[in-house]
This record gives sequence, C-alpha cells and structure tokens, in this order.
Amino acid sequence: MHAADPVRSPAPGTCLPVRRAGIDTYRQPVLYLRRGCVVCRAEGFAALTRVRVRCGGRDIVALLNVVTGDWLGEGEAALSDAAWQALDPAPGALAAFAHAEPPESTTVVRAKVFGARLVEADFTAVLEDVLASRLSDIELAAFVTACAGDRMDLDESVALTRAMISAGEQIDWGQGPVLDKHCVGGLPGNRTTPIVVSIVAALGHLIPKTSSRAITSPAGTADVMATMTKVDLDIGTLRRVVEREGGCLASGGSMRLSPADDLMIQVERPLDFDSDGQMAASIMSKKAAAGSTHVLIDIPVGSTAKVRTTSAADAIARRLAFVGEAVGLRVGIHVSDGRQPVGRGIGPALEAHDVLSVLRNAAGAPEDLRERSLDVAGAVLDLLPGTTPGSGRMHARDVLRSGAALAKFMAICEAQGGFHEPGSAPFTRPCPARLGGRVACINNRQLARVAKLAGAPHDAAAGVTCRLREGDRIEPGAPLFEVHAATRGELEYALEYALAHPDILVVAPDAP
Repeated sequence: MHAADPVRSPAPGTCLPVRRAGIDTYRQPVLYLRRGCVVCRAEGFAALTRVRVRCGGRDIVALLNVVTGDWLGEGEAALSDAAWQALDPAPGALAAFAHAEPPESTTVVRAKVFGARLVEADFTAVLEDVLASRLSDIELAAFVTACAGDRMDLDESVALTRAMISAGEQIDWGQGPVLDKHCVGGLPGNRTTPIVVSIVAALGHLIPKTSSRAITSPAGTADVMATMTKVDLDIGTLRRVVEREGGCLASGGSMRLSPADDLMIQVERPLDFDSDGQMAASIMSKKAAAGSTHVLIDIPVGSTAKVRTTSAADAIARRLAFVGEAVGLRVGIHVSDGRQPVGRGIGPALEAHDVLSVLRNAAGAPEDLRERSLDVAGAVLDLLPGTTPGSGRMHARDVLRSGAALAKFMAICEAQGGFHEPGSAPFTRPCPARLGGRVACINNRQLARVAKLAGAPHDAAAGVTCRLREGDRIEPGAPLFEVHAATRGELEYALEYALAHPDILVVAPDAP
C-alpha cells in the first residue's frame, strides 16, 4: 500500500455487488454508480471523484462516472473493462468504496506544469504511481504535456531514462557487443528493422530487437511482425530465441522492460504527439533494459516527416547521444531522407509483404526499402569495435543477396512460434489522379492518415499501397494510390478523406 494513499474502513452500507459494465475506457479504470445510491450519499461522491475500490483482497483507484439512466440499479456498482481486469472479482463479489487520497506524485505533476525542473526521485515517484494506477489518465496526460516541447532539459531526460530503467526488468547478455537500432519514425513504410535484424543476426552478431506497437503511425514494427509470427514473448522466451538464433523481433510491450514508458505511450497515442525529451528517455530506457550496448538511431528528415529540418535532427541527435551515453550506451546516428514514403505498403500486412519481397530477393521488390535497409544494417555493423568504416554495408549486401538473411528471418520466426504469410484486405479501391503530369511532392502525414482511416493498424490488412515517387509521371485517372480496408464503410471513409485532400500527392501538370 502506498503511503500517500491511506484507505479508511468503509462506512456501513458502502459495500455493493459489482458487475462488468462492458465499456472500454482505454486504460483508465472507471466505476459506475447510480446517482442517489447509498454509496454516493454516504461518501459524498460526485462525478469524476477518485474512488478507492476494494474487492477480494485487491484494490484500485477508479474515476467515478455517475449514471442517470436506468441500466444500473441503485443497489449495485459497475466496472469498466480496465477496472474489471485489474480487480478480477469473483462472481457475486462485494466491493467496498472510499475516497482515495491524491498520490504524492500529483505535487510533482503540478510542479512540472508550472515549469519546475525535476530530478530522478521526482520521476521515480511519478512512474511508481503510474505503474500502480494511482494517477488518472487526466493527471498523466497533464504530466506528459508539461514535459513536451522544450520543457525538459538534457539532464531531465537522463533522470527520466534512469527512472524508467529502474522501474522494470533488465536483461544481461554477458560480455560482447549487443547491437540494436531504432528509427524515430514519421516515415510511412520505413520498415527496415526486420531486414536489418535478419542481416546482422545472419552475420553472427547479437541483436535482440524489441519494438513497439504503433503510437501515432499506421504500423509499428511489432504490428508488422505480428502478421507473420508471434511477437508477444515473455523474457524467458525472448532469451531462448536470441540464444538460439542471435536475434529476435518481439514486442517490447509484452515484457516489463521500461513498463512505465509503455503506459505513458498509451496516453501519448490519443494525444498524437511524441516530444523529444520523452522520446529520448523512451528509446534509451528500453535499449538499456534490453541489454543493448551499441545502438544506431535512424532519423528520417523531411518536410512532412516527424523530423522536418536538419537543425531539428541535430537537436534530437544530440539529446539521444547524450542520454544514451549517460546510461552506458554507444550511440550512432544515421540521418536519412524523409521526403517521401518507403516501399509500397503502408499498414502492417502491406509492409510485411514488402519486407518479405526484399528478403526473398524478389523481382520488383521495393528498391528504396532494400537500399535503406542495407544503409542501416551497414551503419549498425560499423558500430562494432575494430570495424573499418563503410565495410558494414558490403557485408550486409552479400548476406542479403545470398539468401542467408531470409533463412535467418525464417529461423527467428520459427523460434518465436512459427511463420505465416501476411494476409490481404477484402476491399481495395484506387484513388484516381485528377490531373496528368509528374508527382511534385508526397505528404507523408496525410498519406499515413488515409491508411489509419482505412483501419490500420488495428486491422492488420488495412492501409494504403503507394507505388509513385517524386518525379514519376502519371496520366489523368490513373491511381495515385490504393486503399485497402476490411469493410466497405472504412474504405469509403478513407477515400472520402483522400478525395477531399488533393495535396496528399501533388501532381504538377506538364509544361506546355
């Protein structure tokens, strides 16, 4: 029990039977009580009151929603899905209710909102309350927002990183370099990780890659890999896979590697932003917790990418290198072209098809994805001690051409639970060009938006296929891109947005 959250004995009559409301409130536990019920009167509860709910030896803090309709009786309480899963009450169980005192870390949140500089102990207090569900989503969102922009300095990023590492499990792979890579994101289809891991592991190096699900994009590496193999591994299974194959392609969210960061990401997702200070802490805490020693960071730069200018890339690179080195990592920076999408598919299964075509050396495989993967794999290999700069790419190319990377990828998938081909969506329709000419520019953000409106990433087969690149010629009425969806409704919804935004792919008419 947390010292800041004392629970007094409930007043007589404040125990009620609980049932599942069947309402998804994301990660926020919510309690539902009828207005005027005995508990509300006895405790003086009102809407959005923080309520301590105790049932069967477990307790949680939930936000109260007051029910004015007749779907809930006055003599019962209902719990949201998140609250029900946390309490796991037995059939017919009674729950006790009492006011929950604000956790100590709310003072830290308030201080940061008003511009205070935080130290590691402050971040630790917040993360402890996050992991114990003592902070509401509203409070956590306030904290995330207060740390965004330029409101977190380098030392604060280091302090947050160390607090995140301490809050979870840590893996030790023993002696020797442990390689890793990460892309800061913002570039649709840039799915180099499965190819890079396969190349590096095929060369005999250790690369235990854990990746996240999508935060603000149509697909994360874990979403893509989940269309081909099992990714939700526990630490024991991950270790066995890596010891057997030298690498893995797993979801970090299924392990307690920087678990507080995973919860913060769930709040960042609906806010649709990812600030530099927290991004650096998120990346480096997970790399350190996963036992990595040498990490390459890929930073795509483009006017519609996450990082839009070279100066912004330099600032992010400095922060990532500073934080990484502070927690014992050797960090390499790879700045890449982020002006337009990579590959053809945007969405989990569509990107998986691209990855497989590159690994299989298939005719017509996306050349840009292949070349980027070789660039990144080469840069990762160049981090190894004693390596001749530039030699990594040559080794990477040879391994990919020989089929050894494909064999390693399949072996990793088999070790993780077996390989299966990614699927395809039942509904597909092109978005036609209004004008003929040449493609002048592609808006990464809006194209990704179309893929998300089509259902990606929650529907793995949904998304967008875009074969055009800047400078390509197109005839009037020819497809700019194709939308893939699981239902006709999602297909129409995505196409309606695409047709209303003709600047997603700007076509410049041919000069007379």
